Amino acid sequence: MKITYFIKLLIVLSFIISCNSNDDIKSDTDFKYLTEQFADLKLIRYKVPGFKNLDLRQKKLIYYLSEASLSGRDIIFDQNYKHNLRVRRTLETIVANYTGDRNTEEFENFMTYTKRMWFSGGIHHHYSSAKLQPEFSSEYFINELITKTESSQEFAFPILKNEDKMDLARFIDKIIFDKSYESKRVSKDGDIILNSANNYYESTITAQEAELFYTKNKSEQTTPYFKQPEFGLNSKLDKDSDGNLFENTYRVGGMYGDALEKMIYWIEKAKTVAENEEQVKSYDLLIDYYTTGDIYKWDDYCVQWLNTKTDIDWINGFVEVYGDAAGRKGAYESIVQIKDMEASKTTEVINEYVQWFEDNSSIMEEHKKENVVGVSYKVINVAMESGDASPSTPIGVNLPNNTWIRKEKGSKSVSLANIIDAYDKSSTGSGFLEEFCFSKDEVERTRKHGEVADKLGTLLHEVVGHASGQINEGIGDPKETLKNYKSTLEEARADLVALYYMMNPKLVEIGLMDTLECGMADYDSYIRNGLMLQLRRIDIGKNIEQDHMRNRQLVASWAYKKGLKDNVIKKHVQQTPTICKKSGDTLAHTKTFFVINDYEKLQNIFGQLLREIQRITSEGDFNAGKALVENYGVKVDLDIHKEVLARSKQFNSAPYGGFINPKYSLIKNKNNEIIDVSISYPEDFTNQMMNYAKNYSFLPNTN
Repeated sequence: MKITYFIKLLIVLSFIISCNSNDDIKSDTDFKYLTEQFADLKLIRYKVPGFKNLDLRQKKLIYYLSEASLSGRDIIFDQNYKHNLRVRRTLETIVANYTGDRNTEEFENFMTYTKRMWFSGGIHHHYSSAKLQPEFSSEYFINELITKTESSQEFAFPILKNEDKMDLARFIDKIIFDKSYESKRVSKDGDIILNSANNYYESTITAQEAELFYTKNKSEQTTPYFKQPEFGLNSKLDKDSDGNLFENTYRVGGMYGDALEKMIYWIEKAKTVAENEEQVKSYDLLIDYYTTGDIYKWDDYCVQWLNTKTDIDWINGFVEVYGDAAGRKGAYESIVQIKDMEASKTTEVINEYVQWFEDNSSIMEEHKKENVVGVSYKVINVAMESGDASPSTPIGVNLPNNTWIRKEKGSKSVSLANIIDAYDKSSTGSGFLEEFCFSKDEVERTRKHGEVADKLGTLLHEVVGHASGQINEGIGDPKETLKNYKSTLEEARADLVALYYMMNPKLVEIGLMDTLECGMADYDSYIRNGLMLQLRRIDIGKNIEQDHMRNRQLVASWAYKKGLKDNVIKKHVQQTPTICKKSGDTLAHTKTFFVINDYEKLQNIFGQLLREIQRITSEGDFNAGKALVENYGVKVDLDIHKEVLARSKQFNSAPYGGFINPKYSLIKNKNNEIIDVSISYPEDFTNQMMNYAKNYSFLPNTN
């Protein structure tokens, strides 16, 4: 499971600055965090604190793992949509070789579309999953860009056999410009598999066919259901010529084999500089998994990875299932990380009291774990990201996802400190806080306590939330029982655990915060975000489809309606014009605020909802889970939506952020021996994407 920065971005409202020690490079005043903004996106750089203080062995390990991470980059593009690689390579060839006028508005619009495609890992928006809409014309694309571009040795048009350049142009033109064609990467409506454009299922396979296939597959296994792996995680479900379904497994010699072979090459290099033998064992198991595609070996790797204690760690695999409407297929993801020694010491308190949190939860006694095992939490600094984690990245991760491993062996949770830091420093002084807080007291409470609330909320979500609760005996995995609602309900459950404890005096007693004002700041921000601010990310007239957004609205909306009788949360409407600071135009005459009147009662309400969602999860109550999500998490208040967009126009801050990775280079002596590894921080997103395309494209155009 991952927690995205936008969950917390609007909690602290883009102004809180967290600190990192042991900075290796320029001061913050000299370091340029925000590099550019376009469309609804901003590009940010992140520092890697402490890198220069590592020994040579550790630096080489980071280099090798980074190379392995980037070697799998093509995979996420192909997973997101079967034609993404052909589209991407067509656009990259134009970027590299176009001989026409690059100073026109249409070319600028073309470059904006291309950068959005890179950012999203394909032609569908990284968050909403709707197809990106170009602001240049079809005629311009074919008659100008394609016509005035030829292939070169480094960048060539992805022309298939019996095809010419104009055949390719017409094919790509339909994909880009036909709004109705493959319009949603992840669909929540109708047949959720048939209507989704991702490449996890052959295009004619229905949701019913897929469910029957995996139900039959699970029933035929000799392994008890409560110890079974995540079937389908590392494969595309395909059809043979007779219409029979089969798994096209991600493995050497199979699907994505070319990229996996290159990844294995670098993992073998990493073994030579591993920190201990346990780490070597984990790399061997990962290599075995990528070589064979055996999903049972993934579980073996995850267990070994949990037991491996190192300063340099690595998340790598087909991990999160948010990109599959059925919640079954894992997206390629990779994060190379360095342990933040000082910051990680503060997390030991949570680990010490994790059983207390379970015992004192609001959930039913029969749904509590008697022994919460293996909870591990640390603060890390990211050294490299790829796949589903880049350019848009989480701020917290809790893995592995397999239910039986989490129950019997535990999990690892990490908070990405330098990513949070870069987000905050790139957004300082945006003005959202003053605009959407009802009172000066609310503003000051967030200023004073927001940083602690932010970090503590993430900690409780990842460590306590995802690790809490248990499935009733005889009930299947939530992926099967809750189906397409599983991800939304799981994120809501983890959020509610955090929210329930944020107003508990125990947190003050054990030193996690100084005052319950911290919890109040967290509640203020969660309600603002869930009922209003996150709507910045949705087009007018659209419902909420992304799981994390559904989760936040579900929790906030349910709490608001549950507390109406006691006026727990009051809706204040002010008829005051809002003047745009940039243009001077009047943007809105209405300002709505949701103000918490009783924090203790709201805590109780959060506890009630936590109890119900845990019951739904433990009992596999699909109908109740569906009702919660559909009734509270999907529909958008149109008037509120319009108002939020109008009030937000005055701020020059894109709602989505992502990152330009650092670059590592080997330094060798005259004998060709590695004597050091240097780090630099590129500023140009386009250059990095073109370099990646040139150096890390290992998959064929179609897979």
